[in-house]
Amino acid sequence: MLHELLLALLGYTGDLIIEERDHHKSSLAPDSGDVPFKLAPDISFIEPSDRELIERIITLGFYYRELDRFSTKSRNLSWIRSANPSPSPRDSELPSSKVKPSVYRRAIANGIVEILAVYRSAVLHIEQKLLAETVPILATVTQGLNKFFVLLPPLYELVLEIERDDIRGGQLLNLLQKRCHCGVPELQTCIQRLLWHGHQIMYNQLASWMVYGILQDQHGEFFIRRQEDRDVEQGSSLPDMSEKLARLSADDASLTDWHMGFHISLDMLPEYIHMGVAESVLFAGKAIRVLRNPSPAFRFRDAVYHLQMPRGSQKVQGFTGRFSFHKEPLMDSKLIGEELLPQSEADKIEAMLLDLKESSEFHKRSFECAVDSIRAIAASHLWQLVVVRADLIGHLKALKDYFLLAKGDFFQCFLEESRQLMRLPPRQSTAEADLMVPFQLASLKTISEEDKYFSRVSLRMPSFGFTVKSSPVDVLKTKDYADGNSSSALSNASSEISLDGWDGIALEYSVDWPLELFFTQEVLSKYRRVFQYLLRLKRTQMELEKSWASVMHQDHTDFAKHRNDRVNCPVAQQRRQRFRPMWRVREHMAFLIRNLQFYIQVDVIESQWNVLQAHIQDSHDFTELVAFHQEYLSALISQSFLDIGSVSRILDGIMKLCLQFCWNIENQENSSNTSALEHITEEFNKKSNSLYTILRSSRLAGSQRAPFLRRFLLRLNFNSFFEATARGVLNVVRPRPALPVLDQQ
Repeated sequence: MLHELLLALLGYTGDLIIEERDHHKSSLAPDSGDVPFKLAPDISFIEPSDRELIERIITLGFYYRELDRFSTKSRNLSWIRSANPSPSPRDSELPSSKVKPSVYRRAIANGIVEILAVYRSAVLHIEQKLLAETVPILATVTQGLNKFFVLLPPLYELVLEIERDDIRGGQLLNLLQKRCHCGVPELQTCIQRLLWHGHQIMYNQLASWMVYGILQDQHGEFFIRRQEDRDVEQGSSLPDMSEKLARLSADDASLTDWHMGFHISLDMLPEYIHMGVAESVLFAGKAIRVLRNPSPAFRFRDAVYHLQMPRGSQKVQGFTGRFSFHKEPLMDSKLIGEELLPQSEADKIEAMLLDLKESSEFHKRSFECAVDSIRAIAASHLWQLVVVRADLIGHLKALKDYFLLAKGDFFQCFLEESRQLMRLPPRQSTAEADLMVPFQLASLKTISEEDKYFSRVSLRMPSFGFTVKSSPVDVLKTKDYADGNSSSALSNASSEISLDGWDGIALEYSVDWPLELFFTQEVLSKYRRVFQYLLRLKRTQMELEKSWASVMHQDHTDFAKHRNDRVNCPVAQQRRQRFRPMWRVREHMAFLIRNLQFYIQVDVIESQWNVLQAHIQDSHDFTELVAFHQEYLSALISQSFLDIGSVSRILDGIMKLCLQFCWNIENQENSSNTSALEHITEEFNKKSNSLYTILRSSRLAGSQRAPFLRRFLLRLNFNSFFEATARGVLNVVRPRPALPVLDQQ
């Protein structure tokens, strides 16, 4: 009977101790008093008190058996053999095929095996003691196994919850972390040991991810996951983003990985790891992938560049490179990968994770400090790659030159060369090819051969965004300013065709790896948006200047004719008198456009460019660099009023009116133009007053844009003319053109 009791404590029933329920039902969650191990009912020589004590003791045998069953099942590696061959009908018949493998559950099972080994040793010690000495059997067994009554039942409940809810990965770590908070020191120690085993798996995955850039997660249990895994889970894909990435770089997998390859799985993120820490882990792993897997084209360029460098000039802007060519024109990819991320740095990262792994408990602060240090190492080396190796500052300067119109001579020449072309409505099929001629002429006249960045700039005339159709209806649909300008738009539909069609001109900038990590499509689209705005502004300013030159030329011609032919003098004088008020209107327009252009180029672009340069010099962190550049672009857009709908609509309307005005005033031989000019003058007066009213409104006084709005307002209203006009005190622009026209007609 003694040995049958000891065997029952190890999960083996017999004639004396039986199992009331079969094995399949035993896996259900029983109550604490509903354990299937019982004394046989036909045994009558045992006292009721002893029977109760024995049945209490043998419950440990049931818990042991169930925990051992879970451990054996979770540690079963037969799925490795079944995963290699192609799937067959026989595989679906295996019971293990219904259960997803889990490395975290296997780790927990290893911890349970350790606890069960201690339990078995205790049972063996009891057996040896009972056989060697004459001691009370039940008292000795109870005394030897007493501590397991507080260990095995909670562990059994834990196992039941894991199997019932199919808890895996980070969710399993969450469960163990919550169970650690209990008032039983022995149970807390056991749960912490299980959690330690689970953390060993997590640290191994972290080391693989943050040291080698490899995601070692076959069963989707790590909180860093590939993007396609999420698409499969959601039952959908992202074709538009995939196509965009394919256009971005079809043959560069590292670029795809950087932008969309990986994401944080919130389901598998342990609750005691903050989202910011998880994002640092995600960034560090992606950065290591980039550093260890440089683009083949970059390897070639880097090798050729260093082959052409003179001996002794390996230091470039604070970055020291060590190269060994062995008379080969191309460098080995492994050599470049090691140089981008030195082995000493990888060893340092691995040592940090090893220190965490060897700790007996999970210390949140130590973990976060280690992750921050690893992220800083990865960000620093990525900064070296992008800023120093890839010449980021040179490319930023090129974007400023061409997208922000810092090379004013080039765009002035381009607009002058294409001025006659832009007087005609663009043809959608050939508009881009038509523009290439003045674009190339301007480059030949103004761009030197030393400018290595101009070859990356290309002109585009997209068929989306702005309309390029010659239908007046389409033009009106595109340019809807919603501010009462429909009458002038209808009366000037023919001129609006040639004015609005070319607003779709855009620039493209070709970037190579690794700058594609910095200049994303979103960033380049912001540059294009600012470029289109600035080009339209410069074109408006040029047209106003050209119209003044044209009018002055006509006036000088009339004066020469007046000296030679005094008979027709009254006609020239009348025309000069009739259009003199319009010259004042043109001057008001030019004043507004000049100040807007000067404000954007000097107060906005140049000042923000200096701030960005200072940040680049002070920072050695790639993530900080990206944040500074985003602030730079946001400042350009906000301070240029592109994100204030009311102001940007008024400014767009003013620019459109200026172009219409120039188009009409240069065709002043037609008497019908006088009424159109009157409409344009009225609309310009209303819009300029509205602009001033919005700039000085109390609604914008407390806005973060207020300082920039006030700066622009100071340039416009330096002599209080706008203020007086808006109040109606000095509104002299509006009536003057109308009265002479009425007299003439």
